[in-house]
Amino acid sequence: MKKILCVALAALMCFSFAACAKDEVTGEKNFVIATDKGFSPFEFQDAEGNIVGIDMDILAAIAEDQGFTYDLQYIGWDAAIAACQAGQADGMIAGASITEERQANGWTFSDGYYDATQGMAVAKDSTIKGFSDMEGKKVAVKNGTMSNQYAESIKDQYGFEVVTFTTSPDMYQAVIGGQVDACMDDTPILKYNIKTGELAMQFVEGTENEPAQYGFAIFDESKQELVDLFNAGLANIRENGKYDEIIAKYLG
Repeated sequence: MKKILCVALAALMCFSFAACAKDEVTGEKNFVIATDKGFSPFEFQDAEGNIVGIDMDILAAIAEDQGFTYDLQYIGWDAAIAACQAGQADGMIAGASITEERQANGWTFSDGYYDATQGMAVAKDSTIKGFSDMEGKKVAVKNGTMSNQYAESIKDQYGFEVVTFTTSPDMYQAVIGGQVDACMDDTPILKYNIKTGELAMQFVEGTENEPAQYGFAIFDESKQELVDLFNAGLANIRENGKYDEIIAKYLG
């Protein structure tokens, strides 16, 4: 049984969570999994208040395939990392790109489950057509992400300023409201939200970087069992077609 636990950051700082306990009803292994907020189509809250998305469906399918349960902390990117590092969560799934730098800093990743690039979007009525138009402009990014790194790596070349935000929705609103000129985020997230009408923005084609894979992550080698379960389940749902069904559900 999948149990959803949505907690605020304040609550996270006040309570500790048992790692890899036994589910009291089923006797199955139960883990605490942290995730991002407002990162559709990978994790987001629908109109009924359910936490849904590609990551959520992949996690649920893998848990069912491998016979474990989990409590979900829907707490945001920075808070998810902090929860794992503090031992308050066993692992995180949050559209986290697998990089050598993160691995060197204590992240242990699963096999990749999705290839993604980062790109730039601007307001719907913007005349910006590419990085060459960004001299003296402001670009919003979410703190600590691949898009943050990408923007920092090219800001001097194109002469723009990087402005960091804690959440994607705040970043998007800054673009729409005119506080910044553009934002950089994972390409599938930007295109999905623009396509569904959630964002009054336009994607700037040709601004993508080289793709990187998303992975499930742990921060404590004693949690390796969870990565092994994720990898085994991922291989199975790829083979039986469930993975393709999930991707098609959200991205077509």
